[in-house]
Amino acid sequence: MWLQGPKCKSKARLDGNTVVITGCNTGIGKETALDLSARGARIVMLCRDLQKARLAAEEVHRQTGNAVVIHPLDLASLESVRSAAAKLRDTEPHIHILINNAGIMMCPRWETKDGFEMQLGTNHLGHFLLTLLLLDNIKACAPARIINVSSIAHTQGRMHWEDLHLKQNYDAKEAYCQSKLANVLFTRELAKKLHGTGVTTYSLHPGVVQTELGRHIHQSVNGFIHWAFHFFGNFFFKTVKRGAQTTIYCAVEESIATHTGKYYSDCAEKAPHPRGQSDEDAKRLWESSVQLVGYGQCSV
Repeated sequence: MWLQGPKCKSKARLDGNTVVITGCNTGIGKETALDLSARGARIVMLCRDLQKARLAAEEVHRQTGNAVVIHPLDLASLESVRSAAAKLRDTEPHIHILINNAGIMMCPRWETKDGFEMQLGTNHLGHFLLTLLLLDNIKACAPARIINVSSIAHTQGRMHWEDLHLKQNYDAKEAYCQSKLANVLFTRELAKKLHGTGVTTYSLHPGVVQTELGRHIHQSVNGFIHWAFHFFGNFFFKTVKRGAQTTIYCAVEESIATHTGKYYSDCAEKAPHPRGQSDEDAKRLWESSVQLVGYGQCSV
């Protein structure tokens, strides 16, 4: 039980609220959708694999009886991000909670359709653009929340400012840790940009969870480490239900409704690594990200 961590104790209802979640056809994203739907929320699933998304949506609706909507989203394509955001701007005028949950971990050196290193492009840049494009809909129903699922791996990350896409010396773990640090920094800077709007931001570590997120590890490490990762995970990793608890906490916990830009783990605020507390790096990442996604000199 100690390894599984605490459960979110809030009984808050979300009747009439719309919750948008990326990558929620499996793992902690699906468990998050189930919990928030059971609280009365209307769930909008943004997923790359529509077949899996339909099965997950049917399960959520069957268990909770509440509406679930699906839209295609490939975070490794800015065109897909813009298309999904345009659809949501037309169909979801009020987004009460946005949960940037989708991610990829320790894959080989792949590139997104726009030429970004895959982990930075998917875990950070795709979500960065999606969030900015949906801000008007989110601010329209403030108080609202934006939640970025990061990882304790951010503590081992650093921003490679001169080579963000690690073209010179790629390392799968280094790339993953950088992308998770970017989640924390983005959350911090977004909180400043949204000051006074009633929209609050949160980043979090869900715990070490045995999910499909680790499906690429075998391509980046030797066979024994890959075997050990999955074998011991059966005993020492969190279940997906427990792994979703901190995301759920950040979405519904009443006591943190006015907190913003903070980092959470095991349903409690925690101090991120000092590199995740750098206002200078947070601002620099924002400016770099705006240029990379081609958003222009935006003002939120």
